[in-house]
Amino acid sequence: VHFLQRKAALLPCHPDVIPDLDLYPYDPWELDGKALGEGNQWYYFSRRTQNRNTSKGYWKPMGIDEPVVNSNSSKKVGMKKYFVFYIGESGPAGVKTNWIMQEYRLSDSDSSSSSRSSKRRGGHSKIDYSKWVVCRVYERNCSEEEDDGTELSCLDEVFLSLDDLDEISLPD
Repeated sequence: VHFLQRKAALLPCHPDVIPDLDLYPYDPWELDGKALGEGNQWYYFSRRTQNRNTSKGYWKPMGIDEPVVNSNSSKKVGMKKYFVFYIGESGPAGVKTNWIMQEYRLSDSDSSSSSRSSKRRGGHSKIDYSKWVVCRVYERNCSEEEDDGTELSCLDEVFLSLDDLDEISLPD
């Protein structure tokens, strides 16, 4: 929430560690050196788009959108969508790989409530939360257990290490 809300509101993000990347021209194994990397995981901001084709394949949606909930307030703050990378052209000819992408976006209710509150003040909201996503791309090892999400990522560690956490203000 901290990183993505600030990005969507065009506010500076401290620390500025997540790069902007137009993902879709890149195949997942080309992300090293272009995105924030930690082991076999890469993080980056991207514009949300329907076209998820790359030069060698495509990202196919998997399952339904999952809510992301604030652990303190139990309020829905965003959505998470999983994608699997297929080599080849879209359709039955594609070959499934072990590359997974998690695409995080802010919840639609955040953008509509921001628009409503802005209109009450007589202004127009310039924040379009739906355009920005934070992506996590990794290659799943088939022998590993399913990820239960309890391990801290490098972004979690950066966020938790911020000394001025109380001074961080999120956009309305």
